[in-house]
Amino acid sequence: MIRVGIIGATGYAGGELVRILSGHKDAEIKWYGSRSYIDQKYADVYRNMFQIVDAVCMDDNMEELASQVDVIFTATPQGLCASLVNEDILSKTKIIDLSADFRLKDVKVYEEWYKIEHKAPQFIEEAVYGLCEVNRESVKGARLVANPGCYTTCSILTAYPLAKEGLIDMDTLIIDAKSGTSGAGRGAKIQNLFCEVNENMKAYGVASHRHTPEIEEQLGYAAGKTVTLSFTPHLVPMNRGILATEYAKLTRDVRWEDVKAVYDKYYEEEKFIRVLDRDVCPETKWVEGSNYVDIGFKIDPRTNRIIMMGAIDNLVKGAAGQAMQNMNLMFGLKESEGLELVPMFP
Repeated sequence: MIRVGIIGATGYAGGELVRILSGHKDAEIKWYGSRSYIDQKYADVYRNMFQIVDAVCMDDNMEELASQVDVIFTATPQGLCASLVNEDILSKTKIIDLSADFRLKDVKVYEEWYKIEHKAPQFIEEAVYGLCEVNRESVKGARLVANPGCYTTCSILTAYPLAKEGLIDMDTLIIDAKSGTSGAGRGAKIQNLFCEVNENMKAYGVASHRHTPEIEEQLGYAAGKTVTLSFTPHLVPMNRGILATEYAKLTRDVRWEDVKAVYDKYYEEEKFIRVLDRDVCPETKWVEGSNYVDIGFKIDPRTNRIIMMGAIDNLVKGAAGQAMQNMNLMFGLKESEGLELVPMFP
């Protein structure tokens, strides 16, 4: 049985980790860490866990936690994991960090976009970017995994095969993405109040969203060149889900069957990526509560562009589900263990 500790267990991603791990036959949560609710019953914070979780919330003492568990999930704001991790901790336990602290390989880029000093740059090179469908073999041997962001997971996986095969002009790539409000976290913010969000849609972080360099870096690896793209996120009045619509010029004439063959080359054997049939567009409602990524595309011969579309649940594949997928790989388990989650509808 894998002993699990969670730091940040009462945030939305942390709560989703608890929910999903509760159904994992080979894992047991030993530590529900939460600075905001120390000594309070976890089930009093999340009433859906009444008579399911009897534990109380503890602090974020990573030093003590490392001696008690086999893996630590850090579902925390940027900067916290980097401020706590050290060599002694990593010699005792594995860490899956759901923040951005170890996603970017250039510490200067991290500090520029996140406006904080990186406290543990010595571990950046070692950290494995935990996009399982791309870096599966590296994840298996890792002791520190940087779990990708929600927008980035959807955006990267939607374009990855075409970038890898040189089928799109990366200099023309534009990503337009929409997210439910849970992506903003559980903290109280005026702009996320019901009256601010309901019956409204808005762009934010225009030309400045911090997931931009993460998408550029990973698609740059795929394309074998430096990538600079436009990424615009939008907030929509729903709890969960991300829909990314991506536009790029084609580098050669292709038919639908040609593009589908490229997607199949990379994703046909992937449990959690579903490439949809011709003329079927992804919808967030068909992936809600699951670890699936639904991908569709449409060729526009009039403009010589391709429109790529992807949908995920931001709290599952975009956070907790992907983190558990990484855990399964790190401990040699079946990758889909605990993640056989059929999408919820309605």
